[in-house]
Amino acid sequence: MAPIDLIRVIKSDRRMELWSGGRIVRVIEHVQLGGQPLGPKHFEGDGRTPEGRYEIDWGNPDSAYHLALHISYPNMDDSAYAAARGRTPGGMIMIHGQPSGIATRASGDWTDGCIAVSDAEIEALWQSVGDGTPIEILP
Repeated sequence: MAPIDLIRVIKSDRRMELWSGGRIVRVIEHVQLGGQPLGPKHFEGDGRTPEGRYEIDWGNPDSAYHLALHISYPNMDDSAYAAARGRTPGGMIMIHGQPSGIATRASGDWTDGCIAVSDAEIEALWQSVGDGTPIEILP
């Protein structure tokens, strides 16, 4: 797969578009989200997946899931929103594979706010998504 220069996630469609050079080069269907998939993430523990523009800023090959790419949530606006309400925004939001040691794919939306894909899909992302790659997460 070509190097990816934009990831776009459409939460309502459970769809991830991978862009390179201004065109979609791959689509991943059936992405899995936080257990409370409607609405943006605002607070730690709310079970929601963020919405907005972030970037992939590092990867974890030793994750409890089959590889993980960290999303730069929270940004300054996310942190300010939570702080104004006396809460914390949470963090450690990732694109990751399935739980390590599980041979099958979990069903439904089950993460704590992350975006889960199949193990084969995260392996492809791991090879083609570098640090600094923008990610847009849409409702």
